[in-house]
Amino acid sequence: MSGNITLPDVREKARDKLKGICGVYRNCDGLDTRLCQGHSYGKPLGIGGVGSGSSFHNNFLALKKIKLKMRVIGPHFEPDTKFFFFGRALSMPIMGASVAGVNSFGGEEVITEKGFCRSVVFGCKEAKTVGWRGDSYSYSLENTWGIDAIAEANGWGVKIVKPRDQDLIIKFFKKAEVAGAIAVGTDIDGCGSYAMVKYDRPIYRKSVEDLEELVKSTSLPVIIKGIMCSEDALAAVEVGASAIVVSNHGGRVLDHTPGTADVLPDIVAEVEDKIMILADGGIRNGYDVLKMLALGADAVLIGRDLVRAAVGAGILGVRLQMEYLQKTLAKAMKMTGVKSLAEITPDILV
Repeated sequence: MSGNITLPDVREKARDKLKGICGVYRNCDGLDTRLCQGHSYGKPLGIGGVGSGSSFHNNFLALKKIKLKMRVIGPHFEPDTKFFFFGRALSMPIMGASVAGVNSFGGEEVITEKGFCRSVVFGCKEAKTVGWRGDSYSYSLENTWGIDAIAEANGWGVKIVKPRDQDLIIKFFKKAEVAGAIAVGTDIDGCGSYAMVKYDRPIYRKSVEDLEELVKSTSLPVIIKGIMCSEDALAAVEVGASAIVVSNHGGRVLDHTPGTADVLPDIVAEVEDKIMILADGGIRNGYDVLKMLALGADAVLIGRDLVRAAVGAGILGVRLQMEYLQKTLAKAMKMTGVKSLAEITPDILV
């Protein structure tokens, strides 16, 4: 594909390939009039939100209501967006989320699972950040497209596993260790996964004892994803996790949850300085990233936009999407008088 392709070109190609599944709208807001909310009328979940879609929509609304304070008088500077993630220097505090399962966005005729995993891992790597890889009903210890992509990228990735049987999770962790992954983890909110239930893949709520066992099972940092309350955040600290992700699974597992930006400040107040805090949900540009960082997140994850980027142009599409996010974050930092990530505080919000 030509190196002259632009991000709008990528989105237009994705719109064509995702007809009837995702409208690739300018505002990806989860409104019940959107194509992705078709499950409300008897269709499968697809790429939308569960039930009424309000959890997906609330992610968008929670960020929309937050405003940035423009402050532009002072010496000129070029913002530094560098972020350190478990010892790795990244170009930005923005990584590719662990979205998995191409069945949710058109199936193999749109993009193969292997192609999607390689697009996220290598596209993020080319943008000098990290792509996370997830888990779905089609994954097994024999079919590990995400881990395979991470291994091919010399370990440049994170592997997240659904809350399956403990022994199976640990086996996935061990395989990720062999691949050289940066970290591993489990998305505990995946106990409500639509696809895993539909295809009869057992998933479980996890106890403190279960999570302690997972943390102790590997030499890699362990991330607990799917935190939406202070109680669960404190439990993650208790079990020795290295990071949490404040997330409602893109609004795909429980209807009527708040947006992640709504609950983030309370969670930060409880566990700040005790654990790395990441967040996802409704983040579409660098301005949204800056809002999340100002609310206390150390870094953020991007999901649906990387799906569209990968469908539209594979590795190149993902790289262009991540570079767009870095550039808009840098602009937002400049316009709010913030030179580095360390200087980002709630004071830049109004």
